[in-house]
Amino acid sequence: MKLTRILFLTNFAFTCLFLAGNVFAQTPGARSTDPAAELRGGKGFIGAEVYSLEDDKKILALFDGLRVADVSDGMDKAGLHSTGLMSADIRPLWKDTTNFSHRFVGIAVTARYVPTQLPPAGKMTPQDFDRWEGQWYSRISSEPFVALLREGSALVIEEAGEQDVGSIGSNNILTWKSRGMVGLVTSNSARDTDEIIAQKVPLYFRQVGRGIRPGRNEIESVNRPVVCGNVLVKPGDVIVADGDGVIVVPRAKAEEVAKYAKEVIDKDKAARTKLYEKLGLPKDKSVNQ
Repeated sequence: MKLTRILFLTNFAFTCLFLAGNVFAQTPGARSTDPAAELRGGKGFIGAEVYSLEDDKKILALFDGLRVADVSDGMDKAGLHSTGLMSADIRPLWKDTTNFSHRFVGIAVTARYVPTQLPPAGKMTPQDFDRWEGQWYSRISSEPFVALLREGSALVIEEAGEQDVGSIGSNNILTWKSRGMVGLVTSNSARDTDEIIAQKVPLYFRQVGRGIRPGRNEIESVNRPVVCGNVLVKPGDVIVADGDGVIVVPRAKAEEVAKYAKEVIDKDKAARTKLYEKLGLPKDKSVNQ
């Protein structure tokens, strides 16, 4: 009798395990043998590294005072020929050739906006339009990257194609600056450009935009790889921008590139200082710093 009961309990346990296995196999969200299953919901293949503020500061110190040309030469010496240089279409909105305050070096925080497939507002009452606009800003085309901005951040935005949209304006650019952003690069446009020039926030862009986001674009991702000026930008990469344009230094190569670039600018300053003296030119920050 005892043996019979043991066999019954054993068989019952195996039956429960078998049924549980079948239930698990059929449960939505359970691991599937279909190799395409995990791709159907979308999957990114280029990971994003996470760096501490202290790590960022160490890297930024190495690039302090370096120009795009120096860094480009450093990239060549590091074996990264023609890598990282954004299209010349991406240019500074304004220049300061006395103090060079339009220049910046920062650590990339990225955002990607895409053209929307949603319909435009159409004709509405002013009150309905305000509600529609507010919902678009809060739910569809928001700024979640703001939480990531910190001391030394360089915001890089891949904007929605070439459409006329002003995701960047004189108001929000000051908010981003207040969070620690040192400069901004976008693949497309910005508006309120007169005010941004007056505010002296470093901005590199392709063209002027006028329209607002609602009805035009959506936020697709934050701190994922983006393409700006025909160049891949990963979160954590080093962004160097000046009157010559913008260059992106892969984080893994940053220390090596900075070392070579520093050698370039030191030689350049020494040579130009002698020429300044020979020509009787007053020294400026390009040779004094």
